[in-house]
Amino acid sequence: MSLGLIYKNAAHIFDEVEKKTPYLEYPLFQETGIVTSAFSTRLGGVSEGYYSSLNLSFDRGDDPARVLENFKRIGASMGVAVEDMVLSKQTHTTNVRVVTEEDKGKGVMRERNYTDVDGMITNVPGICLVTSYADCVPLYFVDPVKKAIGLSHSGWRGTVGKIGKNTVQLMQENFGSKPEDLLAAVGPSVCMDCYEVSEDVIEQFKEAFEKYSVKDLFAYNASFDKNLLSELASYRWFDIMKIAAYRQYNDKIPASIECCKTGKMKRNYGVEPMMQLLSGNHRYTEVHNALYDAADELEIMRMLGKTLEEYIVAEI
Repeated sequence: MSLGLIYKNAAHIFDEVEKKTPYLEYPLFQETGIVTSAFSTRLGGVSEGYYSSLNLSFDRGDDPARVLENFKRIGASMGVAVEDMVLSKQTHTTNVRVVTEEDKGKGVMRERNYTDVDGMITNVPGICLVTSYADCVPLYFVDPVKKAIGLSHSGWRGTVGKIGKNTVQLMQENFGSKPEDLLAAVGPSVCMDCYEVSEDVIEQFKEAFEKYSVKDLFAYNASFDKNLLSELASYRWFDIMKIAAYRQYNDKIPASIECCKTGKMKRNYGVEPMMQLLSGNHRYTEVHNALYDAADELEIMRMLGKTLEEYIVAEI
């Protein structure tokens, strides 16, 4: 790739914008014509050493003048002035701030008068929301109807605490946004192959399950997940594939597809081909990211149109 990036698959989620200070942008958002989206790289800045080169943090010991210049450079590439940027103050909370005209420049050109802010929303034209990431998950939201945006930092604590849900609810309350109108994207983050959570993370998720009275877990090829997550083996697991890949439960399987005597499709019943089959979008490409995987599985369940009670045959 032109920026030297290595992709896990052929999914086209973002475009590489080749400028003096390059960045990644989302075609999904650009097509609305109301917002510029970006995810920066380490290229195109002036910082040196292990800050090289586009360091965008004033809190890591880098020369503040170089950091400011880096902000100016990424801003110039995007067409945004640093005076219009507003930075979060992330501490792995689920707090989301409504950003107004009075917040312009905070975190870059002047001090922030807030802390513990991991998400931000605004409907003020010209404001650029800025959050920071190491291996956590960026969540982007655009409401093309109400012309509002949101950006949230979702680490494992934020994910457990449902910061994505908090962001959407705050957009509803403040801007009248409707969830069905929102466009959303999950930004670059650490993948499952490169990150292993510790026991305390599992316990936090179990506590969240208990809080919301979760007793049943649904997954595609659930036996794999259940074996991998032995800490969650006490829950009831249901395999979405046992509904989706069987002719007697999935009436969208065409007669031309060969099935076993059990009714199960003989081949091509993974998440990607199943999404293509059910949606009719044969260009769909699976993205192997935990959040995208979960979204795909929920979408398969939605398209199958089965009640949760009908999944009793899929219990493992």
